[in-house]
Amino acid sequence: MSTTNAETSADTGGSTAPRPTNERTAGTNRGNGLKVSTYINAHKILVFPVLLGLMWYYDNGSADAYIYLAMHGTYSILWLLKHAMFADRRFEQKLPVWVGGPFLFVPLAGYYVAPYLLISRHVTVPPPVVALALFVYILGVFYHYVSDAQKYYTLQIRKGLIRDGLFGRTRNPNYLGEILIYSGYAIMSLHWVPFLILAGWVFGFFVRNMRAKDRSMSRYPDFAEYKRRTGLLFPKLW
Repeated sequence: MSTTNAETSADTGGSTAPRPTNERTAGTNRGNGLKVSTYINAHKILVFPVLLGLMWYYDNGSADAYIYLAMHGTYSILWLLKHAMFADRRFEQKLPVWVGGPFLFVPLAGYYVAPYLLISRHVTVPPPVVALALFVYILGVFYHYVSDAQKYYTLQIRKGLIRDGLFGRTRNPNYLGEILIYSGYAIMSLHWVPFLILAGWVFGFFVRNMRAKDRSMSRYPDFAEYKRRTGLLFPKLW
């Protein structure tokens, strides 16, 4: 889950991976442990075997199951490519397994609920719903990865607020992209539970990080004007 609008190299961004900062995880950046990126990337690597395993176990080789596999699979491959080409330095922090396992790796497994509900119930998704899911998913991929790339390469040249491109109308295009991606998965499941899980991430983690980032960026003299013309999450068109 990656970055945001008008971001700086020190600001938080938008991956669905929690960024532990309390006493429980303080000081874990040094010493033993696994990088945050390791916990996240493990799930990306597991997507294909988990989904193919579900399809085999429930004997579901439907077109809808393969469409979902293509959606979640491409997202995972793109994530791993992004990590190889322009990794998010926030995810280089190390966490001991007793923290990263239950508080990061396990919660991220909630995103397997959507494919489980789709595949295990042998759901037949109406073509218009498939089209909607693909539309939302592809739009999300664009926002998520393009904004992450824009942030990464812009900050290689200059530090400070990023106020153009995808960051020109929303301060958090990466969060918007990630929400759209997982909304596409939830739509394909034809069940309310994946939407509930996504809402938990949005209101329990994304919103908190977006507001924290706003407070961090408020130190820039031109942030007030930038905030006025942009939306926190959705693009402000006028």
